[in-house]
Amino acid sequence: MAEIRIMTDSASDIPAELQKDFGIEVLPFIIAMDDREYRDNVDFTPVEFYKKLDASAAVPTHSQLTPFTFLECYERAFAEGCTDLIYVSINAGGSATNQNAMMARDAFFRDHPEAGGKFSVHVVDGTTYTMGYGYAVVLGARAAAEGKSVEEVLAVIRDWIDHQRVLFAPYNLQFVKKSGRVSAAAAFIGDALGLRPLIGFEDGAAKILGKVRGDKAVVPAIVDMMKDEMEPGSEYLCIHGALEDRNDELDAECKEKIGYLPALSYYLGCIIAINCGPNVVALVYKKKKK
Repeated sequence: MAEIRIMTDSASDIPAELQKDFGIEVLPFIIAMDDREYRDNVDFTPVEFYKKLDASAAVPTHSQLTPFTFLECYERAFAEGCTDLIYVSINAGGSATNQNAMMARDAFFRDHPEAGGKFSVHVVDGTTYTMGYGYAVVLGARAAAEGKSVEEVLAVIRDWIDHQRVLFAPYNLQFVKKSGRVSAAAAFIGDALGLRPLIGFEDGAAKILGKVRGDKAVVPAIVDMMKDEMEPGSEYLCIHGALEDRNDELDAECKEKIGYLPALSYYLGCIIAINCGPNVVALVYKKKKK
């Protein structure tokens, strides 16, 4: 009988209760900040990290997950009787982590020929960030818990990844500028004019999908964009940042315009906050199929 194990990395932002409910293994990225190293979402919560981020003398950095980390996971899973390990990674275009997972897979089967035909490792590119791929992991883990085959679980995961959209709007451009999500010149002009970009991901790359003037226009604009793009009746998620009043505004606007509550509201994780800043609101949803 197949035993499927689901694994991802901490940039997926899957809340701890969902990790526990579905037995999802989450590998933490290491964050370097003020001459110390921390484990993402282990050594502090996102809200605690927002405060550290504001007080930090420099923008923190984070490292990729190494082949050795994955090799240990594969060896442990095989020893414990797992037949299929599915790892869904952070966007391969923005991190070498996906490539490292595949390198470790090749090394594992080279070192353990006895695993052939008994154990499989499936590495899936999440193509994006936060619960844009994290929710695919949750849906896949739910399908596995229901007794679906590995092929069915992978189909569920890929269907969400292939049709998802992460749409976020930062209220200031300090971190977005430093991360390169928009050019330094565009960030400077945007701040000076009070413009706020609406940023999504196309084929794994960040793209400015629109701009609004002033903070009050941000939430209505991103909810309207989601409403126009999303698959009718499908699940969506609200992402909260450090601005609690904006978080409440986002939830209320979604309820009014979409007509039903999000499947989940959660706080943006530390890895993504480093790149877009903590003062942000965002949405994750499934786009209409063409």
